[in-house]
Amino acid sequence: MQVGRPTFDLPDDVLEFPSVIHALDYAGTEVPDRTALVCGENSIDYAGYRRAVGGMAVMIGELCMQGDRAAVLMTNSIDMAVALMGAMAAGAQTAPLNPALTDRELKPLLIDVDPSIIICDAGTEERARGLAAELGIANVLSAASDFDIWAWAADENNRLPEPLPEPDSRAAMFFTGGTTGVPKAAEHTHHSLSVYAPLIHAVWTFRFDAETILNVAPMFHVWGHQFTLVFPLYLRATMVIVPQYSPKLVLAELARNRVTVFAGGPAAIFLGLLAADTIDDTDLSALEYSIAGGSACPEGLLSRWQTRTGNEILEGWGMSEGAPINSNPTHGIKKRLSTGITSPRTEIDIVDLETGTRVLPQGEKGEIRLRGPQFTIGYRNKPEETAAAIRNGWLYTGDIGYFDEDGYMFLVDRKKEMIIVGGFNVYPREIDEVLTNHPAVAEAAAVGAPDDFSGEVVRAFVALAPGGETDVEALMAYCAENLVRYKQPKSIEILDELPKKGPGKIDKMTLKIRAEETTYP
Repeated sequence: MQVGRPTFDLPDDVLEFPSVIHALDYAGTEVPDRTALVCGENSIDYAGYRRAVGGMAVMIGELCMQGDRAAVLMTNSIDMAVALMGAMAAGAQTAPLNPALTDRELKPLLIDVDPSIIICDAGTEERARGLAAELGIANVLSAASDFDIWAWAADENNRLPEPLPEPDSRAAMFFTGGTTGVPKAAEHTHHSLSVYAPLIHAVWTFRFDAETILNVAPMFHVWGHQFTLVFPLYLRATMVIVPQYSPKLVLAELARNRVTVFAGGPAAIFLGLLAADTIDDTDLSALEYSIAGGSACPEGLLSRWQTRTGNEILEGWGMSEGAPINSNPTHGIKKRLSTGITSPRTEIDIVDLETGTRVLPQGEKGEIRLRGPQFTIGYRNKPEETAAAIRNGWLYTGDIGYFDEDGYMFLVDRKKEMIIVGGFNVYPREIDEVLTNHPAVAEAAAVGAPDDFSGEVVRAFVALAPGGETDVEALMAYCAENLVRYKQPKSIEILDELPKKGPGKIDKMTLKIRAEETTYP
């Protein structure tokens, strides 16, 4: 077996669609009365979902040319799902944006996208109209005042516009961090989005026409987009949408809807649920699978979640540039702290950090490079960054990892986040895991800061668990017991909470700036 290559192909019952819109068309025919989306007290079946998307597509098609961009500035809702799907059905390329960003942060993104339309909701309409006027964006459509998805859903004359999208046409873009600090948009085709579903289904063998899925991630994020719009549609599942993450709300929706698959995402999501004072009274007996990704789950969290819910957290790995990459399977060996086995039709190499061309053997750490049908075609308006990331058909991730003897991959850290202390390579993730294993610590983040003597030193930040009691001296002593001297933090700060970016991911750049600007004794 060649390491980094899939050991199995797609299952016999696989369905492959040229686009997500083709999948919606199929589901609307096969299971028209099955509930497609639930959000609070509102729900829509697959027939109504298809009709609503058709109505949305016609409206957008009257305002956009094929290939135009449609910016979507909304919070998670059935309206947002219809807006994103409708724009793609109309032949537009969607650009879902984070509504929590300030206008200062949104402006450069909108300039980069250059949309002909912004689709918004009641909470973002005023800002969307102001930004459109300032930037010369021709059209704004608001769910609050310009369209009614429920009227479209009830109108049996609504159809998806023909022809349905071509697989190689551009479908969406997702913003991710740039090397200069300016976000870059990873562009995807209809095929690179739709192929996500059969690839992930080969590893996570959920049932057709039977699952109820809840994903907390926002749809402007690739994880939220793919696990809310694409995978449930492929499975013809019922998708439960929560407007925003709240531990008590998520627990209530898990119980009320008898959710079978919970796509939690980063470790912080699961930690929040376990800390909620309602968890012991929540009926999670229907829950069969829990999915994590986006950040490492500490060993202690994995054990606590399994003890409370009776099911293991399945860890996987994806990125804005493409998913899935690898995952722990629902059947077969699951390895804690591993991101799992390679997805079908996907190739993964671990290469040397210097040239990126020498493939390393199992057990050796190096940069992860990827090749497969699910990956980005490049970064919008950024040819230099595209050329740096995509070389000879391989996507270079900037992540460091290794394969074990069974072909399971382990993420070590980001190449650019690696700390070099006195010539030794230090991976912050290892320090994070040590600190989060302390019973009083909920979250931890280690960063590198300049040092005249050793080049760099480790600075760590922690947030305590509810009721957790400890101090800096005790945490420093704990690190000394568990880490070799050069890996031990030079300082530890206890914060009320760690800064976040995206759905629950710790913002290490903010902490790094804090560490560099703080004078330590």
